[in-house]
Amino acid sequence: MWILFACLAALSAAVVVTLSKAGIKDVDSSLAFAIQSVLILIVSWSVVIFQGNLPDVTRIERKVWIYLIIAGVVTCMSSLLSFRALKLGNASQVSPITNTSLLFAVILATVFLKEKISWQVVVGALLMAAGAIVIAVSRE
Repeated sequence: MWILFACLAALSAAVVVTLSKAGIKDVDSSLAFAIQSVLILIVSWSVVIFQGNLPDVTRIERKVWIYLIIAGVVTCMSSLLSFRALKLGNASQVSPITNTSLLFAVILATVFLKEKISWQVVVGALLMAAGAIVIAVSRE
C-alpha cells in the first residue's frame, strides 16, 4: 500500500510544482509560499481533527517534539528555496534538481537512521540524480 501512497504523493508534488509556478508569475515567491502555508495549516489540522487524533498531541514526547520542530523549520526553508528557484527558473528544470533530495535522503537514512541499503538502491539513486542533472542543464 505504501507504493500507492508514494506514487500519489509524487503526482501531487508534480501538480504543486506546476500550480506554484503558475501562481508565482506575478507574486513574490515568499508571499506565495506564505499563502500556501496557511492553507496547508488549515487542511492538515482539519485532517487531524477529523481523524480524532487531536488528543494525541499531549502524548508526544519531548524528543519527538524536537525532531518535528527541526523538521518543520527545514521544511519551511526547503519550500522557500524551492519557490525562489521556481520564480527564477523553469519548473521542468527546477523540479528534477529539487528531487535530487532522493540521493541525500538515502545518504542521511544510512548514516543517521542506520538503514541498510543495497547496491540497487545506490545505483538507482545515482542514476536518478544523474538524470535530474541532465534534465536541469538541458537547453530548451
